[in-house]
Amino acid sequence: MTEIGVVMEPVPKCSAEMSSLIEDMGFDMVLCPDTQNLSADPYGQLSLIANATTTLRMGTGVTHPVTRAAAVTASAMASLQEESGGRAICGIGRGDSAAAHIGKRQATTEELRNCVLTIKHYLRGEAIDVGNMQSPIRWIDPEIIKPVPIDIACTGPKTIAMACDVADRVTFAVGSATERVEWAMNTANEQIEKMGRSRDEFKIGAYVNLICDHNEKKAISMARMLAGLVAHFTAMKEAPTEHLPKQLKPITEKLQTDYDMKNHSSEKGDHLDLIDDEFIDWFTIAGPPQKCIDRLGELIELGLDHIYLLGGSPVQEPRDARLRAMVKQTEVFAKEVLPSFK
Repeated sequence: MTEIGVVMEPVPKCSAEMSSLIEDMGFDMVLCPDTQNLSADPYGQLSLIANATTTLRMGTGVTHPVTRAAAVTASAMASLQEESGGRAICGIGRGDSAAAHIGKRQATTEELRNCVLTIKHYLRGEAIDVGNMQSPIRWIDPEIIKPVPIDIACTGPKTIAMACDVADRVTFAVGSATERVEWAMNTANEQIEKMGRSRDEFKIGAYVNLICDHNEKKAISMARMLAGLVAHFTAMKEAPTEHLPKQLKPITEKLQTDYDMKNHSSEKGDHLDLIDDEFIDWFTIAGPPQKCIDRLGELIELGLDHIYLLGGSPVQEPRDARLRAMVKQTEVFAKEVLPSFK
């Protein structure tokens, strides 16, 4: 059975309450982004979520190596694992908005790989060689605190291949078009076969930008910001574009120079002028319940073990109202789509 979770902005005095509602709706997981200039710190909110829920798994969606050293992430994740009784997930990627908003570059695929391996060493209670000394996290005992699964978010072929080598969970961030997820799955399967790693050793899933609403025009309008945001992941500096389909390649090439990072994750981004309704309908699942069932079903049939929903909100400000409206919007999916996959 495919696990289905929700990506949720961490909002003080609101996250715990909303996570309880998400659990009651029947979702399996909630992830909070780690992007300090755009949203509140995730770890405090995740600990509150742990105490407000009983079965929901929770974690970052995603953290990265740029603003947090590997030891800091390992310590934070082990703390969340202990607090939640073993329900933590360490979602991690190369970094994007968190790095850009403090004038830093995102991590390379190799830097992400090294960070992930270091975190895994720490979570297993092992010491890391840091020059003239050994560096264990002395309070982590893996016999007491089970190592947190590392879930790598990946978009390009090199990062997908790396994730298949070292991750416990591999999660594509390539949009919701069936052909895009199929390409990512084929890329992953080629690497799995090449390395000889058993498919049973790890899980493969996808971030799926999805807006479920009986009014399809409203759903497509709400999905515009998400479509631009996720398409931007293919448009990182010097990212390859030769493998992209005809619907995505020209937009990617424009976003490499014209993406409005100042308005990342905002309805105000100038780059959204590039995102028309036809592209949204292809790249995002947006529309009434049966359309969502059909499109999501196609993705799951590709072999996905988990789905993280990137939803939308009809309210933009203030933050708590935006989050509450997003969760309210998700009720349509929970009531009329989720039962088809449970």
